[in-house]
Formats: sequence, C-alpha cells, structure tokens
Amino acid sequence: MPLSPPIASRRRLNGPVLPEPDPQLCRALADDLRAAGYRSTALREAWGAQADDALARGLRRPAMRALGDRVDAVAVLGRLWGLGLPVARGDAEAALPRLRVSGAVSLGLVGVSGDAVTPAVLLRPQGFADDRGEVEWWIASDLDEAALEGPLPEDHVLGVGGASQTLARLQLTRRTRSALDIGTGCGIQALRLRRLVDRVVATDISERALRFTRLNALVNGVDGIETRHGSLFEPVAGETFDRVASNPPFVITPRVAGVPAYEYRDAGLEGDDLVASVIRGVGAHLSPGGVAQSLGNWEYREGESGLDRVRGWIPEALDAWVIEREVLDPLAYAELWVRDGGTIPGTRAYARLIDAWLDDFARRGVTGVGFGYVLLRKPLAGGPTLARYERVTGGGEAGFGPHLAACLAAHDRVALLDDDGLAASVLRVAPDVTEARHHRPGEEDPTVIELRQGGGFGRIVEVDPGLAALVGACDGDLSVGVLIDAIAQLMEVDAEALRADLLPRVRELLVTGFVGFADD
Repeated sequence: MPLSPPIASRRRLNGPVLPEPDPQLCRALADDLRAAGYRSTALREAWGAQADDALARGLRRPAMRALGDRVDAVAVLGRLWGLGLPVARGDAEAALPRLRVSGAVSLGLVGVSGDAVTPAVLLRPQGFADDRGEVEWWIASDLDEAALEGPLPEDHVLGVGGASQTLARLQLTRRTRSALDIGTGCGIQALRLRRLVDRVVATDISERALRFTRLNALVNGVDGIETRHGSLFEPVAGETFDRVASNPPFVITPRVAGVPAYEYRDAGLEGDDLVASVIRGVGAHLSPGGVAQSLGNWEYREGESGLDRVRGWIPEALDAWVIEREVLDPLAYAELWVRDGGTIPGTRAYARLIDAWLDDFARRGVTGVGFGYVLLRKPLAGGPTLARYERVTGGGEAGFGPHLAACLAAHDRVALLDDDGLAASVLRVAPDVTEARHHRPGEEDPTVIELRQGGGFGRIVEVDPGLAALVGACDGDLSVGVLIDAIAQLMEVDAEALRADLLPRVRELLVTGFVGFADD
C-alpha cells in the first residue's frame, strides 16, 4: 500500500533531484579517486585516528586542523567530499584530472562559486569484508548535519549509518539468483547483495535516493542492480525473490504538524505500522526457500509485549526468527531520534519535539520501543519448523551473517532428527565456546556453571553438571547417546531420565551454535 504522506507532498529542501548519472563521467570519477588513493585508510592517516573518530560523531574541526594547508589529492578530496567543505578550484582540478570540475558539476556532486568549488554531496570510502574477501566502495549521499551546520532536510538521503552496517553484517552469505532491497536509500544493501546474487531490484519512494543508488553502482563498477520507484512491494507486484533485505524507514514518528518527516527514517505511518506492513507482505515475494532479513522497531503497549506484537504480524506459512537487541523507554527513544535529526538539546525546538513524541506514545499507551532483527523464510516444502522470538543483547556484529547461516543449517538438520537420531549423532563443541565455573569460598562444587559464546550473539547459558559434562566431552569422537550413558554412570543417575533431560537442551545448543555436527 502507498506510504503517506506521499513524496510529492513533502518539502524538498536539498535542491533539485540529482541528474541522471552519466556512465562515462562515473568511470572518470572512479579513475580519479583510484589514482588519488582516496581510501578510508588514506583519510585516517591524513587526519589521524582521533580526528577520524571525532568525525563519526559529527565533529569536523579536528580533521580540518590536521589537514592544515595540504593540497595533495587525498587532502583536497577529503575536505571536499569527506568533510563537506569548499576547496579552491585549482586544487579541485588537480585532484580530478580526468573528470574535471565541469564533470563533477554535471554529475551533481559540486557547485562552483567564483574560484571556490563547493560540495553538493558527501562521497566517502566505505570498506567491509565478507566471505569473498575485502572490498571498499565510494558511497555518495547527501550532506550531513555537520556539513549543513544545522538540521537535516526532510528529503535527506543518508549515507552508510549504523543501522545500514548492522543489516549488512546480518546478511546470510549463501549465493543465490535474485534479491530485493526495499527502501534502498544510497544503495549500500543493494551493493552488498549483488556480491551474493545475480540480480538485485532496489526500490525506494524517493527518486533522489534511487539516483544516488544508480550513481554509486556506476562509480563502483557494479552492474546487475535495477532501481524502481514506489512504496514497499508496489514496484515488484507479482514477483518473487530468493533474498529480501530491508532497512525500512522504521522510526516511530508523531503524525502532527511541525515534526519533521525524514524520508530516510519515517514512512508516514502511525506507530510501528510500517514494520508490520513489511513483515506481513514479504511472504508473497519470497521464492521457496527464500529468506527475508530486516531491521525494525516495535512498540510495547500496556499489557502487550513488543515481541508478541511482532509474532502476530508474521504469516503462519513462514519460518521466523526475531531477535530483540534492546528496549528503550519512550523518553529515551524520543531523545535519540530528535537528536538524530540535528535538533540541539536544550533549545525550545528540542523540548517541543520531545513533547510531541511523548504525547504520541501516550495516546497509544506505549511503554517502550524494541529494536531488533527479523529473519523470515519460506519453507522449500511443507510447513514452517522455526519460530524463535527472543531477546539477545550480546555479541559482536561482525560475525552475525555466517553465524545465522550456520544456526539455520543446524536447525534444519535437527528438525529432521527424532531423539534416537540425535542420540546417534556425533557432535563437536564450537571453538569459540568457553566454560566458567563460579564457586562459593571454601566449597569444592560450583554453584553456577556457564557456557560462554565468544562469537555470534555472545550468548551465556547456565548449565548443570550433566550438560556441562556432555558439552565438554563433545570432541567429535563418540555419539551423544554413548556420552550420556557414560555420564549417567559417573553421576550414578538413571540413563533414560538423563537422556530425556539433556536431549532437548542439546537441540537448543545446536541451534544457537554452542555445538555442531562433527561431520559439518
């Protein structure tokens, strides 16, 4: 369904939509950036680690001071497109010998005022690593709050922010044929998906965003990305995909006059209706075996858990794994997103916006807002076998994608095994798992035994001596059933009772990655 307010009714404050990117000019730009060595490591070396970290917090002056009067290509391009500062035309011409300033103007990347070249966009190197190796792209996006020295325009096209990086790190790594990126923005998810699939369709309600996506694909020499304008699933009606990724505009925003409706984060719907629409609608666009991954916010309301709300949105025909990372109270949530738009704390405008958010939450009885990840899958055959709704707050996000893929594979294998089949399996403890035992002073036996996961979601599971002994013995040699019988004998307990107690928990440890099948 269309999102409201429609794009045509929003205020366009960034100026005209970018011109359609010219492939030849984009190649010239890439050649110049490459020749200049305009990379993230070069920029970090140019202005130093401290200034680089400050820039991530919106502070430009440390980097400006570090660059001083340097006029080499990295310094000039870093000022112009890394920091969003004007540079002398002669310096810009020297840094862009193939594109020239006139070409940068034609691409909509700069303006010219006398002898000064002023940035119209940011164009920053963005690196990451995946199963195929390390890669770095140049990503163009709109000028940020620091460059604008004020709040963002409502039609702002965001660069690679924290949420974008999180979703990218969550992506499963299996190669397949086709993918859909809903709400592509500057196109970072589409670029990532293209490394794994043959064809990507990227959609957005913002034509400005789609121009950025096409520009970024051309500058980085990435083909196979088709852009389509429209809301949610409208541009792909009747089509199915093997993968769907979405970092949708999920921020819950009051629908009242005077509250900015930023296109990159606000879909124009009330509360968490946008996230509900994505979850409810994606199943019709998944091929058998297809997987959809998205980020989202969901409301906790008086007497109703946020995870329960999400559970109610998910079609019965889909596998579901929902992970909630945090829950913010209404005030903390309001402050987060009012600051995100560039409104300064302590001002009247800030207080007015906070009141608007709190009034909006109060009308619906909202007591908190959850943030997390949603993974949905259409079974290849038969009905769904996966339904996990959990809060997980730990872990290092760098390994989420491969970890999720391994957990899904383990779930699928475990789901086919009855207890006898599981007992006959040979397992091996994961290499990142450690054990912690807590003793009261003077006591020999531990009061608490924990299994700790070093990678993935960094889970910590409290176990009893029987399960701890079983996990410790999973070295890829003996089957689970043989190990349980031996442990029962050592503990002087009934083997059948111990098996009935341990096997369900072994299934859980397999699905969460504490142990794995020895033949994988």
